[in-house]
Amino acid sequence: MSRTLPPLNALRAFEAAARLGSLSRAAAELHVTHGAISRHVRSLEEALGAPLFEREGRGLALTARGLRLRDAAGDAFATLQATWGALQRAREPAAALVLGCPGSLLARWAIPRLERLSAELPALTLHFSAREGFDPALSGLDAALLLGEAPWPSSWQVHALAPERIGPVLSPRHAQLAALQDAPPSALLGAPRLHTRSRPQAWPRWFAAHGLETADANAGTGFEHLTYLLEAAVAGLGVAIAPLELVQADLDQGRLAAPWGFVETGGQWALCTTRGSDDARIPALAAWLRTELQPGR
Repeated sequence: MSRTLPPLNALRAFEAAARLGSLSRAAAELHVTHGAISRHVRSLEEALGAPLFEREGRGLALTARGLRLRDAAGDAFATLQATWGALQRAREPAAALVLGCPGSLLARWAIPRLERLSAELPALTLHFSAREGFDPALSGLDAALLLGEAPWPSSWQVHALAPERIGPVLSPRHAQLAALQDAPPSALLGAPRLHTRSRPQAWPRWFAAHGLETADANAGTGFEHLTYLLEAAVAGLGVAIAPLELVQADLDQGRLAAPWGFVETGGQWALCTTRGSDDARIPALAAWLRTELQPGR
């Protein structure tokens, strides 16, 4: 069935003039001349055989037919604009998932795995935000990847990934390496130790796991971030305490040694979102992270 429609350019010009109440303002909105708007309106009136506007002082007033056409054209253009915008958004790539994580975790664990992540989850685009602390609202983030332990903020939904395993590490250049590497864990009570302020419970928990108690578990040199702590250990300045996953590359390359192994002390790797989040990308990312954190990966 054939349909007769007015010229769309003329209808667009009329709709703008009717909505704005001015040919000049319509011309400015559509980036055409006043004369072009006037000609478009006149062509519609000629095709209709009736006026759409009446002069009212220095302004314009819509006739009854003009009112009906204004309302119909406005609704039609609004629907068309909304549909076109939805179609354009459907073509756009999904927004990146903003993932916060401590800088040391990002540098030592996440970045070396990005190529594999991209290959195995090609539809997921990540934007990393390095942070050392996370507020209950996870402000500015879609999720946070971190090492921590309960109690978690009540506003978080926590996807447990793997238990944290920590252990003492030292450089092959350490002056006491020969004496320490075959010694029991108690030998570390008198050794120069390095610790980080972000995990002050690491040394005390490691000693407790080996049945040792000390009032000065964090005696020695402290560092603000784990990255600096481990560089100090590599330089032979002392024995550091760190999660296995963040020092595995150093162990494989011989930059560090771990004579006493690693133990679980209650901490865990976790992917955290705000409670009630329905982001469908989170379960897929959590599953991938669990696989990556399996021993031997």
